[in-house]
Amino acid sequence: MKTQVRALVVGGGAVGTSIAYHLARAGWSDVMLLERDELTSGSTWHAAGLLPYFNMSYATTHIHDYSIRFYKGLEEETGLNPGFFVVGNLRMAQTRERMDEYMLYATTAETCGVPYEWLTPKEIGARWPLVRTDDLVGALHHPTDGYINPADVTMAMARGARQRGVAIERKWQVDGYEWTGAAWRVTATKMVEKGGNLVPSDERVVIEAEHVVTATGNHAQRTARLLGIRIPAIPVEHQFIVTEPDPALVEWRKTNEQHPVLRDADAKWYVREERGGWILGPYERGAPARFLYDVPESFRADLFPLDLERIEAEYMSMIHRIPSSEEVGLKDDYNGPICYTPDGNPLLGPAPGLRNMWLAEGFSFGITAAGGAGKYLADLIVEGEAEIDMASLDPRRYGPWMTTEYAARKNEEAYEHVYILHHPDEERPACRPLRTSPAYDRQKARGAQFGQVNGWERPNYYGPVDAPEGFDHDARSFRRGGWWPHAVEEARAIREGVGLIDATAFAKHVVKGPGATDFLDRFTCNRLPKVGRISLTYALTSHGTVRTEYTVLRTGEQSYYLVSAGAWAAYDGDALIRAAEDWVAAGNPGVMVSDVTTQYGVFAIAGPRSRAVLGRLIRDADPGTALSNKRFPWLSARNIELGMVPVTAIRVAYTGELGWELHHPIEMQNHLWDRLMEAGEAEGLRLVGARAQNWLRQEKSYRAFGSELGRDATPLEADLPRFVDLSKEFHGKAAMEATGIRSTCVTVLIDGPEDADPWGREALYAGGERVGRLTSGGYSVAFGTSIGMGYVRPDLAAPGTRLEVKMLDRLWSAEVQRDSPYDPENARLRADG
Repeated sequence: MKTQVRALVVGGGAVGTSIAYHLARAGWSDVMLLERDELTSGSTWHAAGLLPYFNMSYATTHIHDYSIRFYKGLEEETGLNPGFFVVGNLRMAQTRERMDEYMLYATTAETCGVPYEWLTPKEIGARWPLVRTDDLVGALHHPTDGYINPADVTMAMARGARQRGVAIERKWQVDGYEWTGAAWRVTATKMVEKGGNLVPSDERVVIEAEHVVTATGNHAQRTARLLGIRIPAIPVEHQFIVTEPDPALVEWRKTNEQHPVLRDADAKWYVREERGGWILGPYERGAPARFLYDVPESFRADLFPLDLERIEAEYMSMIHRIPSSEEVGLKDDYNGPICYTPDGNPLLGPAPGLRNMWLAEGFSFGITAAGGAGKYLADLIVEGEAEIDMASLDPRRYGPWMTTEYAARKNEEAYEHVYILHHPDEERPACRPLRTSPAYDRQKARGAQFGQVNGWERPNYYGPVDAPEGFDHDARSFRRGGWWPHAVEEARAIREGVGLIDATAFAKHVVKGPGATDFLDRFTCNRLPKVGRISLTYALTSHGTVRTEYTVLRTGEQSYYLVSAGAWAAYDGDALIRAAEDWVAAGNPGVMVSDVTTQYGVFAIAGPRSRAVLGRLIRDADPGTALSNKRFPWLSARNIELGMVPVTAIRVAYTGELGWELHHPIEMQNHLWDRLMEAGEAEGLRLVGARAQNWLRQEKSYRAFGSELGRDATPLEADLPRFVDLSKEFHGKAAMEATGIRSTCVTVLIDGPEDADPWGREALYAGGERVGRLTSGGYSVAFGTSIGMGYVRPDLAAPGTRLEVKMLDRLWSAEVQRDSPYDPENARLRADG
């Protein structure tokens, strides 16, 4: 057994085996995999092996697409048949709203090149007469996916890994991790059979590894304790049953191919053929989380007792959809643990706060994702970045506030929501409210309808306090939801008067120390501001793409206040700290990074009347000029007093109007809120939520991290050369310049349907050819039509270029606008008073 390797993979399920294989394929021959039991003995062995393309995530769709293409070539490479049945995938819809969901997904699939077709109920019945179709409105059919044997595909990947030099060691349990500063010392114990259980022996080994990847599945909580971190991956029970042969199906198969995997999402189940019978897999309510702290030593390739009462409704709906199954008995049943995360996406990437430690945990669709997860994680480890933006899967999207109880309850919710309509404006209720700003109750009393960002409650919009009978605050849609007219009025209020937005969820970091200026100058691509001024800048990856967007306020010669997206506080903080540690380790002057997110609240006030509102509150020797351009110019910051509250006011507005961000001690937030409400009454102040703000920033072509900005595009491709100082050296510069311009970010106005706007997941066309995709979408109050931002081929980025957007299964005309189509000269932002 090796005791020194370049990469050690811990976990021998489909995901871990794929990672070992792909590391070797990327050129790392010195790779070892440890499995505490036998390969596939975790959730892999009882997985149903489905390979669905369907996913609303751009990154995850790419991962699934790679897996399916990769599995098809495994037999040729390894000589082992992975048991892949390319039968297709039929997603049936009982409602028009479900078809709207499929149409949104379909255009997302187009952006990744995934084939599909639409079928009417009549066409479904003609192809597969055993399926009842009289209550369907249609279906989405993916002809190229299907299902696979989980054990066979894992063994094929294992053989492929061995052929490339990977050592695979079974019956070794990792019991400790120690970082030496240059490598990991991993302690492993030999496991032996005793009375049917697997128990530790006295044989131990210490393995030194430059990189470690954990793919420990159901054992993720044990892994978290050993590493001293939190991993919100906890299993949830998943049941599926296998019927005896169905005579009608057996007769059908004498002259026909297999049925596709059938999914009745409105009934919350999947069904596929299995040896002349059917497998039914439901996603029912009430499935409990298991192994919140540990997997019992006695639990190996084991199952839980079946709870048929819990899935009775789904079982009866299968009989309704496939009437011939009514008289068929049950042959086998399975109820095993499947790991989930709070948002249903896996945790794939760097472990928070640790060097060269990589997580591949929380795979609820592990067989589907295993191939792509191995490929793209190997890219991250070997090349520094993957060809797709992996931020949405990054383990650091959850901060240290996340607890076991939170993860368990949210994971149960994620399981239950597998087939619940995935509205783009969806807000799931479990574990809320949890993180609230002090003004939460005041906002709620004024009709705030909240969304959740990194655990924070943030107003999405403000509905009527005394709602009329029948008004549904939760009315969501794939078109314009019940919130839409309220967001329109909020956006109009900022354009015409004044609005107030709670931006407390912003991530906030302080960087200071004798080396702070030189460090940030290398860490970010724009020139640093002068003291008292601000600048917008980007931290780049080693590939020259956008790692993070920061608003930088310089508070002193060697002190800075950095503001970034609220959803990414831990992600941003981890990168800052690692970079600062590297800086100091290289012999440079000291730098200290502090996360001050929870110390400061933020209100953003914007609109032509914003100066008048603040003028009523400011305490100054000359209040009449305190907020003028002369004393308080655009893109500057001042410490002011609003009533009794000391405020760091930054003259910037994400909405593109005259405005300020008011950063204040969070313990004084309610006092400031009350004073702003009093002062704003005379000026017609309106409370504004995040959805209206999102529309307004698109009118100004303001890019958003996680949408237009990410690790798959450089700031030059985002068409932001004004924020890149090519006269200096900075991290990622050479790679950015070498990349060139592969695609360009544009803003488009869309002549779309009367009842729908784009969501930022749609394909863009020119002359019948797919040429790009939207990354954001919404409605423009300034132009009275739909608006969107996205990426197209550089030759199609000129203003006036005619494009088409795929929405609701139709192409709608769109036109590329000049950057910042609303107030392109920034006259309103610079307005004096």
